Amino acid sequence: MRHPERDHLRAFLDSRGIGALIHYPVPVHLQPAYRDRLPAPGGLARTEEAAATVLSLPMYPQLDPESARVVAAAVASWADARRR
Repeated sequence: MRHPERDHLRAFLDSRGIGALIHYPVPVHLQPAYRDRLPAPGGLARTEEAAATVLSLPMYPQLDPESARVVAAAVASWADARRR
């Protein structure tokens, strides 16, 4: 999922024992090996925005329905609290 307050959501989930990961926090075009070959920072704005906002929630074939509900409820709880 994506959210501009991704790190806050991740901390919230972590405090509830729900692991969420940030995959590819640095876009490929900003990796040291590609810095001279691909656009500079700002050159791929949507890619950079995605890298700053994407959060991987638990999702895999063995995840049972109740665990999926727990994750969804935690995200909804966090979102509701942010709206207040």
